[in-house]
Amino acid sequence: MTGSTTGSTTGSALSGFLLDLDGTLVDSESLHRASYEAWFAHRGWELPDLAMFTGRRAEDVFAVEPGPWSGHDPVALAREVVPFVPDEPPTPVLGARDLLLGARATGVPLAIVTSAGPDWVERSLRAMALDLDSVDVVVTSRDVADGKPHPAGYALACERLHIDPAHALAAEDSPAGVRAARGAGVRRVVGVATTHLAARLEDAGATEVHDDLRPLLGLVARG
Repeated sequence: MTGSTTGSTTGSALSGFLLDLDGTLVDSESLHRASYEAWFAHRGWELPDLAMFTGRRAEDVFAVEPGPWSGHDPVALAREVVPFVPDEPPTPVLGARDLLLGARATGVPLAIVTSAGPDWVERSLRAMALDLDSVDVVVTSRDVADGKPHPAGYALACERLHIDPAHALAAEDSPAGVRAARGAGVRRVVGVATTHLAARLEDAGATEVHDDLRPLLGLVARG
């Protein structure tokens, strides 16, 4: 564990889990990095700092960040990247499968809130020997007009789960994701330090930071 900051995973009753996917449930950074490296090489463009893509929809990055893609259709560019993702399963983050199974067994409402698309959600769940029935709600890049750090995805997940965001717990690996959850009114946002340093997650508003999801497993036992 990298340590805790202003909060903890104990306290008031938990209304639900709101879990990011990439970097939180699955360690997929190397796969996505490889896809961008191959795509930029294919395009003949200089490779930028790929950290700007972490936790965000590719089309949002292409739309607002300066780069060789300026002036191109951001949605079309994002679609171009998808075929370059290596045909390999992502690696589950420690504790991820047990957390999903525990939430399902104890009836804790559970949503995945991701900047990825539906196909990647299913692929990632298969990597954990799970399927879409393992979660109650999935909010993907296609469900909202504005991606992270905008809070729309988390707000929609809470609406679909019929839960109070103030009493939910969100887990995120990126500053953009942490800001999105906090912006939706989630008070307990756990940072998972797989892609970013703990300090960056804390600066974004994470109430505690861990190396993986195992410290959260006790919560599903309490429900």
